[in-house]
Amino acid sequence: MTQVVATMAGNVWKIVVAVGDQVEEGQDVVILESMKMEIPIAAEASGIVQEIHVQEGDFVNEGDVLLTLE
Repeated sequence: MTQVVATMAGNVWKIVVAVGDQVEEGQDVVILESMKMEIPIAAEASGIVQEIHVQEGDFVNEGDVLLTLE
């Protein structure tokens, strides 16, 4: 099981995957918005999205778990 975490604080602007989706290492899975910039967060490993821990519009801090891959 792999957790994808926020690399910086910001608002969850867009979640680009859904539970059950197959993702590849390096694929963008969430886009954060901070200081009017969009920051893509990529999966650090390949896997299937098991759980999404945030919703669009949520504020997250650096290190917060965004989603879990199986």
